[in-house]
Amino acid sequence: MNFISIYLKTSVYPREPQYLKELRQLTTKHPWNVMATPADEGQLLSMLLKLINAKNTIEIGVYTGYSLLTTALALPHDRKILAVDINREDYELGLPIIKKAGVAHKIDFREGPALPLLDQLIQDGAYDLVFVDADKDNYLNYHKRVIELVRVGGLIGYENTLWCGTVVAPPDHPLLQLDHVKHCRPFVLEFNKALAIDPRIEICHLSIGDGITLCRRIS
Repeated sequence: MNFISIYLKTSVYPREPQYLKELRQLTTKHPWNVMATPADEGQLLSMLLKLINAKNTIEIGVYTGYSLLTTALALPHDRKILAVDINREDYELGLPIIKKAGVAHKIDFREGPALPLLDQLIQDGAYDLVFVDADKDNYLNYHKRVIELVRVGGLIGYENTLWCGTVVAPPDHPLLQLDHVKHCRPFVLEFNKALAIDPRIEICHLSIGDGITLCRRIS
């Protein structure tokens, strides 16, 4: 048993709400279950939402809804999450559990590409947190929009910024023989470098899950 399994069983799973556990177990049966937000990352997201007293959030990339349900459970009863994904079918797999948890009223799900919608929302600029877990080749395009949408002092979270550890792997690494990993790696590398020099944000790159980069907007 490795240390990740130990800390998950000791510190994460015992504190995981029952509805999230049900959704996680449901998602393991999906052929693309590797896309799911891990439970420890969900735990972090929940705490961050509460620490900043978040009220209005955006989620780009929903899948079956683990991080979405995490957010919905953490937000006050009368607050909203704008959730965007090109695949409604995956979202609807988790929807019965979200409804059972009594938080479906907090979710405004929009099916379709996120960039046109973000362009429409640019004038709002009052979101407390934006969580991005979508197509990696568009991460820079998402960042250009969401930096204008999140309030000063608000947070942006970008998922998969270690990209299976391949951001530091040699070209002959076995994972880089997989087409989707090889295709996205240059985009993730470029994105990480761009965040590191963006003067509008403070960043914290964490090795939780597949890597999450937290950005706090400072200007």
